[in-house]
Amino acid sequence: MKLVKTILLSSLSVLSFSFVKAQQAFDKQGHRGGRGLMPENTLSSMKKAVDLGVTLEMDISFTKEKLPVVSHDQYINPAFSLKPNGDSITKQEATSLRMYDMPYSDIRGYDVGSKFYPLFPQQQKIKEHIPVLAELIDSVEAYAKQKGAKPPHYNIETKLRPESDNTEHPAPQEFVDLLMAVLVKKNVLARTIIQSFDPRTLEIIHKQYPKVPTAFLVVNKKSLKENLSSLSFKPTIYSPDFKMLNKQVVDDCHALGIKVLPWTVNKPEDIASVKALGVDGIISDYPDRL
Repeated sequence: MKLVKTILLSSLSVLSFSFVKAQQAFDKQGHRGGRGLMPENTLSSMKKAVDLGVTLEMDISFTKEKLPVVSHDQYINPAFSLKPNGDSITKQEATSLRMYDMPYSDIRGYDVGSKFYPLFPQQQKIKEHIPVLAELIDSVEAYAKQKGAKPPHYNIETKLRPESDNTEHPAPQEFVDLLMAVLVKKNVLARTIIQSFDPRTLEIIHKQYPKVPTAFLVVNKKSLKENLSSLSFKPTIYSPDFKMLNKQVVDDCHALGIKVLPWTVNKPEDIASVKALGVDGIISDYPDRL
């Protein structure tokens, strides 16, 4: 791990310049790759995001071997997943399918792309697996190169809560170490934002990797000042539920030098109204609408 951190620190000197330059334009982001269009957090959704030229937004969970996998859920989600034999998963069965208790060889067998998902009826159906983060990065980097597209940008959420430390995921320090090791090895750190609802991982990132951009995710009724008081530093990005936003919040963030990236904005009328507030980007299940 010391070697990883040494390599990381040697690369940080270029981060601030490359990130600022790349992020000057309005930042369109495909939520979980763009789950309104393709199965969420899969190779196909991320490749679709590459096709659209948007940032690849995703979540990280962990396997029994402590491999970072791209998944919003710590359990196999029965709403859109099928067993390896093609059968549906009951809610009761899903409670025993915690990924932190499962080897990746078992997790990979579940199909997370073929089942009809009522929340996104237009989503293209294709057999997909839950990918390891390293696999996903390799796949989309190669795809972008093949297509002659610009190297993709990533917005990666550390998915954790204090009450589930060491039961559903590693504790914050180990979570960050395991995640950053992959990003350093794959040489994508200069194109990556780390986002979280959990201040603990953001504090670690800020302390150990101060030039890596951070996004503070929030969904509550607190004021901007109250939310920012949860951190000991100013995040690069304030990323609230779009329903929390108004012009004053956006202006106050900008006055502090903080960018505003709301989620998850899907309806055309909401996209238009949020853009009118002067936000710096939008996370959407339908990035083609941005």
